[in-house]
Amino acid sequence: MNKILIVLGFLLSPLTFFTQNYTLVNDTVKGRAFQEVKGDPMKTRIYTLKNGLTVMLSVNRDAPRVYTCIGTRAGSKNDPKDATGLAHYLEHMLFKGTDKYGSLDFGKEDYYLKQIDTLYMKYSSLKDETKRRFVYHQIDSISGLAAKYAIANEYDKMVQNIGAKGTNAYTSFDETVYINDIPSNRVADWITIEAERFRNPILRLFHTELEAVYEEKNISLDSDDSKVYEALFANLFKNHTYGTQTTIGTVEHLKNPSLKKIREFYSTYYVPNNMVISMSGAFDYDDVIEMIDNAFGKFSAKEVPIFTFFPEKSAPLGTESSVYGPESEYVTVAYRLPAPGKEESAIMRVSEMLLSNSKSGLFDLNLMKKQLVLGASAGIYQLNDYSILFLQGRPKTGQTLEEVKNLMLAQIDSLQKGKFTQEELDAIILNARVSQTGELESNPSRAFKMVNAFIQETPWNEVVEETGLMSNVSKEDIMKFSKKWFRKDLTVVYKRMGVDSTVIKIDKPNITAVEVNRNSMSRFTKDILDNEAKPIKPVFLDFKKDFVTTAIRPEIDLLSIKNKTNDLFQLYYVFEFGKYSDQKLPYAIELLKFLGTDRLSSEQLSKQFYALGCEFNVFAGAEQTYVTLSGPQEKFERALSTLEHLLANAIPNQEALDALVADELQDREDSKSNKYAIRSALGSYARFGKKNPTNWVISSKKLKKLKAKDLTKMMAELTSYPHTVMYYGPSESSDILKLVNKYHTLPVNLKSAPNPIEFKPLATNSRKVYFTNYDMVQAEIGWMRDEGPYQAGRQPIISMFSEYFGGGMSSIVFQTIRESKALAYSSYAFYSSPASRNKNYLAGAYIGTQADKLDSAIHAMDELLTTMPESEVLFNGAKSSLIAQTESERILKEDIFFKYLSARRLGLTEDSRKEVYEKAPQFSMKDVTDFHKQYISGKPFDLYIVASKEKVPLNKLKKYGPVQEVSLKEIFGY
Repeated sequence: MNKILIVLGFLLSPLTFFTQNYTLVNDTVKGRAFQEVKGDPMKTRIYTLKNGLTVMLSVNRDAPRVYTCIGTRAGSKNDPKDATGLAHYLEHMLFKGTDKYGSLDFGKEDYYLKQIDTLYMKYSSLKDETKRRFVYHQIDSISGLAAKYAIANEYDKMVQNIGAKGTNAYTSFDETVYINDIPSNRVADWITIEAERFRNPILRLFHTELEAVYEEKNISLDSDDSKVYEALFANLFKNHTYGTQTTIGTVEHLKNPSLKKIREFYSTYYVPNNMVISMSGAFDYDDVIEMIDNAFGKFSAKEVPIFTFFPEKSAPLGTESSVYGPESEYVTVAYRLPAPGKEESAIMRVSEMLLSNSKSGLFDLNLMKKQLVLGASAGIYQLNDYSILFLQGRPKTGQTLEEVKNLMLAQIDSLQKGKFTQEELDAIILNARVSQTGELESNPSRAFKMVNAFIQETPWNEVVEETGLMSNVSKEDIMKFSKKWFRKDLTVVYKRMGVDSTVIKIDKPNITAVEVNRNSMSRFTKDILDNEAKPIKPVFLDFKKDFVTTAIRPEIDLLSIKNKTNDLFQLYYVFEFGKYSDQKLPYAIELLKFLGTDRLSSEQLSKQFYALGCEFNVFAGAEQTYVTLSGPQEKFERALSTLEHLLANAIPNQEALDALVADELQDREDSKSNKYAIRSALGSYARFGKKNPTNWVISSKKLKKLKAKDLTKMMAELTSYPHTVMYYGPSESSDILKLVNKYHTLPVNLKSAPNPIEFKPLATNSRKVYFTNYDMVQAEIGWMRDEGPYQAGRQPIISMFSEYFGGGMSSIVFQTIRESKALAYSSYAFYSSPASRNKNYLAGAYIGTQADKLDSAIHAMDELLTTMPESEVLFNGAKSSLIAQTESERILKEDIFFKYLSARRLGLTEDSRKEVYEKAPQFSMKDVTDFHKQYISGKPFDLYIVASKEKVPLNKLKKYGPVQEVSLKEIFGY
């Protein structure tokens, strides 16, 4: 038997951290000044153009792509009090184009847009509903005339053509940020597009986009979480607009928009000295800043109003309130904290991790590990003017929300009394350093780190030295801070189950579908598309060269890839069986989190992994099980020995299992009150029938009879089955092989992997309608049909069809459902490939809409599924996007392993992207049309709908096919 190395967290030699004084320094390259921080691992350069525009650039050449953020210090806190939701409106409208793109003839379009402006002013001033409906009819009519000259989604077409992905934007309290992920050879085109985008935005197609915002508001009205946080902020901030108004706005203000105020907001806050461009990826600093200066340097600076507010008053007794809704119960406690300053931020960050870090925080060990609550966590939310500490807890069966609150507050008391050690503080710093190192591998993480620093006006040297500042925080600092700020003037919101009588739905306005002119293109867009970019040579995986394969045993391979970037490792054990093979497996895995061994208690194990800066996890998927371990390489052997010791020597604990079963039964009840879980379960029922993956569960009766010794034995025997070991890290494969052989004990003879249960998809010969009742404003509508078994060679046309028909914001589905007909905030269609060669394809679609739009939504999607509009412009854009994304995509690091495993399950020996790339240039519009005719058009699709029976009577659905109301017990199996 191999010797197991056990190292207790409190026996580790104390970690010594050396803090470096980072300073912003000025530098000049090629005559252009910038600031940087010496020793910054991101090598960020901060430029300030003459007009005040901040540009933050970080080069990362892992892949030929660039992640971009354009942010402005203007969010919902800046909304006028009589026009809340305005910043969010504007975010939506900045996708609509300018006088140069988005229009066939702006002169003629503008004639009608000015009339619409006037009508909206009149509409907002009216109180009489009859008169308001008349004026809205005029708005709808003239909007239809204006739309004849508009080109919908032309911004999205341009960025799609240049290979962008993840195109989006968000509005929060302090900021609005616009994001893209682009190929590095199209940076110049992206800069041109964005400079034009912010030059002179035109508020076209306004009333259909406004309807999308209405839908977004209705979604929030259906969300108990949204209502809880609205109540929390309203209680925390009686003076500040963080609490007196919401980001999405009030129903009254949404019903009475002012285009004039939106333009005023844009003119006030969207000025270069109030904005930042943040970019991380493969580019040259000097070239990019030159291009940005040439494009954005023409914008004029303007004095920005200083945001002022009355400071919040302390409430010694605190406040408590309740929010009602159909979802499961929980309690949230919030403390109002000071604005994030240099020292305060470091103390808050350390305090947050002491309370809750998912491994060994006070919440983790004292509440979750001891199974005192169903769930508990703590976190700091930093805004520009204040910070907030949130505590959130879910009750066990029979437990009151007040009891959960008191248990969480007891952890605050422990923090204030200093019931933590220096070793725990050292572990927090180590884990923060590990986390920071991992974040540097990601372009999005880098870009958001830079844009957030700008929004919060945090000097970049403070961002760079974050963990150094944290290491200077003492036990006394935390106790002093927590005693001062975590006081009795807290805010508590109880989320209780019940009917919310305060919900006011935004009614559906009468909107006539508008032209989207999908076959048209402005001169500006044509020039962008005609630009010749320097080609990027695609790189495909070679499964014979991209990793080293070494046999541990004939049935067990070690796959290894060298990490040349940093000192972090990832280790995986992958088993080709999961919960479909044994219903008890997920419970055995979950129980492991609460077990100790003959040498270490469960609490000591958690502390030890955290003290090592390492994390382990075991997860059972449908047909695979994963054991993962990660952390700094210098701790690899200690972490591996501890993990293997736990797997082999865990001691059964029936009491922990009984508590786990009780929690599982509570989770089952909670899932029946979650509309997203209900929709997913109903979809599973619609696809597979009464016996399906969702309701194939252990009965409550059998669950209560589970024995801890049986489940613990399952985990001890896990490595007795064939599996693949995968290592990504800085060490050589030969060195890892020695350590794996030393600690990863295997039996003489391996067991055969258990066979999974097979779920047979239902054939869709004629439409059926599946309905589940849920108290909600919205209606969730899904379309589904099984498309038969996997066939090699189909992926290229499926990728092409998906990009054109139902993918992003330039797709046929999105343009029609949202842009033209204003029927939904979210809508898409898909034709998905199976994960393994013994599974089937699935075709489907989705619309989330108001209940009173259900008929219109179903009709609209059915039309698209029957007859697909053809557009050479959209097709060429989809094809360009597919090619550009494939050229610039790089499968890196441990993702190579999972791409290989996915290919292996499909019986492929090559990277599937290679075939897509080779065939994509040959596709024509006819190929996509033929695919639609062969696999979509004329084929029956089952409908599955989650909605309120009061708003969607079942007899109303009979015209779509035989209706089957499916109960929650039927779809969940309990």
